[in-house]
Amino acid sequence: MALMSDSKPSDSKPESTPDKEVASTGSARSVLVTVLGELVEPYGQPVRTAALLYVLKGLGYGEHAARQAIARTGSAGLIAAGRNGRETQWTLTDKAHRLFTEGELRVFSTDVDTTQWDGRWLVVNVPIPESHRSTRKKLYAALRWAGFGNPTPGVWVTPHVDRAAEAERTIESLGLTANTVSFVGTLAVPGIPESELVRRSWDLEAAEKEYDELLDRFDARTFQPGDELLFAHLQLADALRRMPYMDPRLPEVLLPDWRGLKAARRLRDLRAEWTPTAHAQWRRIAGLDVPAAQVP
Repeated sequence: MALMSDSKPSDSKPESTPDKEVASTGSARSVLVTVLGELVEPYGQPVRTAALLYVLKGLGYGEHAARQAIARTGSAGLIAAGRNGRETQWTLTDKAHRLFTEGELRVFSTDVDTTQWDGRWLVVNVPIPESHRSTRKKLYAALRWAGFGNPTPGVWVTPHVDRAAEAERTIESLGLTANTVSFVGTLAVPGIPESELVRRSWDLEAAEKEYDELLDRFDARTFQPGDELLFAHLQLADALRRMPYMDPRLPEVLLPDWRGLKAARRLRDLRAEWTPTAHAQWRRIAGLDVPAAQVP
């Protein structure tokens, strides 16, 4: 699930908050997408504008930036406005449900088995002229999200061979099929070894550093129940939703002694541990009356 935003720079930075450690670092719109995925999607109920504004303000955004984020998310087709008396309520669209389902599986699923791999790679060669910068940017973002690395110009690789259909949809949507060559197979001689292929394809040192910073930020302290933990939960979830662009969750055999594996697991576990308490606070804010069986 891409969390990119077209917010203007003046609206994309959060205002200062007393606790800078839990202040948002993304745009208001991208953080709103995380809020919708974490707090609204699980309940299947409309959400009041006031509840969304309360959370975005708590995360450090001014009212103008928050309202603009809501409007732009509506324009993007992720939420639809309705009325309940004098209040505006927002309902997630089918597009949003698909987005969050994919994102949940890609980012947080524990079913991704990194211990099993048959040694095959999916390789995609899709050259794009320098003049087509917009197309290049869209392709790079989509392939990074799908877990591809870029070891050399025009060449993308991933051990997740089941992502071929996802790559195909992206390439077709950008009109690049006619110039694309792809295949699945194992590495052969002559050529670089898998360790070098991984090194050139992904900056795992940067991903490891990011994970270490997240551990220092979220695992090294205790957050109080209520708003403090709710906002920390959302900050952590937002950070993890961005990590697939850096960490493709490679098979463990390709990552000997990589600290990022353990750090990522701990952060996902921490998010799961916080979920019940964070959602209890959200239900109070949003005024949700939810049967116990529906509580995440």
